Amino acid sequence: MSNAAIQDKPLNELLSRSMVDLYVGSSNTHWILHEKLLCHHSPFFRRIFYKKDSKASDQKNFGLPDEEDYPFKTLVGWLYSSSLPVPREESDLSMLFDLYLMGEKFEMPALIADVLQVVREWYKYSDTYPGLRRVQYIYANTEEGSPMRHMLVHAVARLMVTEKGIPQHWDKALRKNGQLAVDIIRAIQDWKLDEEAIPDSRDDPAEAEELIDVDAELDAVDGEGERVDGEEDEDEEVDGGAEEEERGEVEDDSEDTVVDSPMQSYHPEATKDGKKKNDSMMSGFKKMALQTVPNGLAGGDYGTLRQH
Repeated sequence: MSNAAIQDKPLNELLSRSMVDLYVGSSNTHWILHEKLLCHHSPFFRRIFYKKDSKASDQKNFGLPDEEDYPFKTLVGWLYSSSLPVPREESDLSMLFDLYLMGEKFEMPALIADVLQVVREWYKYSDTYPGLRRVQYIYANTEEGSPMRHMLVHAVARLMVTEKGIPQHWDKALRKNGQLAVDIIRAIQDWKLDEEAIPDSRDDPAEAEELIDVDAELDAVDGEGERVDGEEDEDEEVDGGAEEEERGEVEDDSEDTVVDSPMQSYHPEATKDGKKKNDSMMSGFKKMALQTVPNGLAGGDYGTLRQH
């Protein structure tokens, strides 16, 4: 049965003489409701009061000890008036979220739709977004495919896209709740954004290049080179000389296979043009660091490339 068919059903046709007794909450608040009205909106209660077993069909009372009084009172008001209270501040949403969860538990699609509309309109006209606490509460009490979960996560996805940066509490929550992060990505995919409006870092890596300070890196390398090119500390000379005297020989490490980086290697021998080998390698490193990678990449070392 569609939501429209449920809402269009005249109230007078649902006010039968048969009544049911419901006991709500830890205090067993007693509610006497029209059986036909309640069962018309809720398959959950139809299965309870319209059982095929003749002996069980006489049951006209049912306990709901896990439900809260205030949300259930609002549910009763909705049953007889088809209206919901309008929230005046964010704290008023707490009752509406509890009412929504009742709607899902009791399988009342019309109630679900009405609560969803009130909550959505409140965020819209207050120009705010769902807080992390609200989203976590709904995620903890609903299953995938929940309309309220869908609405909240799409609202949060818009917040993440339009705001500058991610608030710290959201960043922490997304790192812990992988499902929430995945749902936000799916929400963005659902928008089918125009590809032309989305920056492509493969074409314009300017933002990534801003993270690289080439001059600072080269200065650091030059500093290390100066340390290597300078004279050894006196302590090192003394210790080295003492060890050599004790051993009576100097170890030859010319056959070591350890290869240092161009910045750290040092060869005292001069090249034919009078420059040190280390200076030549440093010059080559600077050229490589400032060289732009061409667009026409070849080979398989740069990742998977799309074939055209």
